[in-house]
Amino acid sequence: MPNTRIMLWVALAALLYVNYTTWTADSARSAASAAATAPARAHSQQFDDTVPFAAAPTAPVHPTGTPVGAAPATNVPPPATTAARSLHVRTDVFNMRIDLQGGELDQADLRRYPVHKDQPNRVVRLLNRDNPDSLYVIQTGLTGESGELVPDHLVTWSASQNSYRLAPGEKELRVPLTWTDGHGLTVTKTFVFTRGSYAIGVTYHVVNASAAPRELATYAQILRHWKIVKRSYFNVATYSFMGPAIYDGDKYQDLPLNVDKPTPFSRTITNGWLAALQHHFVSAIVPTAGEPFAYQLLVHGHVFLLRATGPMQTVAPGATANFAEKVFVGPKLQSQLAATGPRLELAVDYGKLTVIAEPLFKTLNWVHGITGNWGWSIILVTALIKLIFFPLSQASGRSMAKMRSVGPRMKQIQETYKDDREKLGRAMMDLYKKEKINPLAGCLPMIVQIPFFISFYWVLLESVEMRQAPFMLWVNDLSVRDPYFVLPLLMGGAMFAQFKLNPAPPDPTQAKVMQFMPLVMTATMAWFPSGLVLYWLTNTVLSIVQQWRINQIVQREARKRD
Repeated sequence: MPNTRIMLWVALAALLYVNYTTWTADSARSAASAAATAPARAHSQQFDDTVPFAAAPTAPVHPTGTPVGAAPATNVPPPATTAARSLHVRTDVFNMRIDLQGGELDQADLRRYPVHKDQPNRVVRLLNRDNPDSLYVIQTGLTGESGELVPDHLVTWSASQNSYRLAPGEKELRVPLTWTDGHGLTVTKTFVFTRGSYAIGVTYHVVNASAAPRELATYAQILRHWKIVKRSYFNVATYSFMGPAIYDGDKYQDLPLNVDKPTPFSRTITNGWLAALQHHFVSAIVPTAGEPFAYQLLVHGHVFLLRATGPMQTVAPGATANFAEKVFVGPKLQSQLAATGPRLELAVDYGKLTVIAEPLFKTLNWVHGITGNWGWSIILVTALIKLIFFPLSQASGRSMAKMRSVGPRMKQIQETYKDDREKLGRAMMDLYKKEKINPLAGCLPMIVQIPFFISFYWVLLESVEMRQAPFMLWVNDLSVRDPYFVLPLLMGGAMFAQFKLNPAPPDPTQAKVMQFMPLVMTATMAWFPSGLVLYWLTNTVLSIVQQWRINQIVQREARKRD
């Protein structure tokens, strides 16, 4: 079987596999995803009588991990306007709004991440309650025994000022909120912001000055409205998973959403986390390590609530207690995710090839630390991969060169036995055996490259580090298609040159078909991220150089024998 035909078909198969796997996975996800319009806070209050989205969690757990009785909804009517009850926090990475009605994080602008490169002042807004079409908030609080007034996300908190700002030179900003039940229980909830970090600490200091013990448990939840995202071949961002996910201390898991038949999720998990994912960005809750938390996913209409509730703790009369957890609101920066929670970097979902994609990204990131340019990093890592598999490709290249050198004899055999396939096959095998040619050797390098090709695809698609990353000249964003299709055209030209350099298929019809394969590949990859096309172009050029050199060596060896 001619090597050129194998290589091109395998390459096309790799592209089809990428499209098929992303389409099937995301079709299933989108079929299960919730859709429609988000309710405002007044609307979300209606859930109190149906699904307890606006209430304190209903299943706190004792330290043994056993769920206890339901906690009541603490319905406090919201003030008339959001502005009157909010405080604003500004750090080097956030413009954050905290609603004193519940002490919830209800708006988060990511100052370093513009929506589009040509509009630097219009930044990504991750959390939001203002727009009824995009409800997305993080709610935190303490819950307790049934019938008790507790500092959940519906009570009114107070703050000493209405704005906080991380001053130049400061590494940390603390934003304290206070609440009291009027009977001796006082709680201070503090949000802790750190310079350069998208992780936010949430701590509670409880003072029980009453005459009775209090049972309290910490909880945090993500309330989000979702809509079905139509997958588009012309927009690779739509192939990234969007929805809730958890890590159970052992493995990562997407959680399906279904509007028509909601499937609640409930488990007690230690050393895990929960998150709401979208392309390049994530909000996550990381409970206290070493303690069992009740994880729940509730779906009501077109809104989902994902929450974690900790174990009950007794605060004796005259005693104090402390609770803590972390939340993450921001880009999927893998170094920050890994530092925030156990394996939180898995929120960057590389799929089934994570085992290859993770070290591939780490290698790219290391090279980027040297070059300062993701495009050159891709080129250098491609060359490194080529070097690692050099022995394999060298053996394959020699086999291809020998097939090219015996091309005239192959045609003569085909002409001689064109009416007898059995004799043709035996004659071809005798020729391969005499010349020590393995006709299948050429496909091995391509088979090896398929996992790396797919891994590169997911790394470029999922890694926010490459979002809006420029290369040079006209390529100003490696995570999207080449705006002028220059790289795909160069790749197609390189593939055609590789086709001419390698042994051609003996069948004229097949040869003509193979000539069109570079055109097919060019059209197919024209809409892929330009970084992926750059990888394939680099790999093809290196293969051409290597094969040309091998052909020269084999030709010299043949002349010496003659």
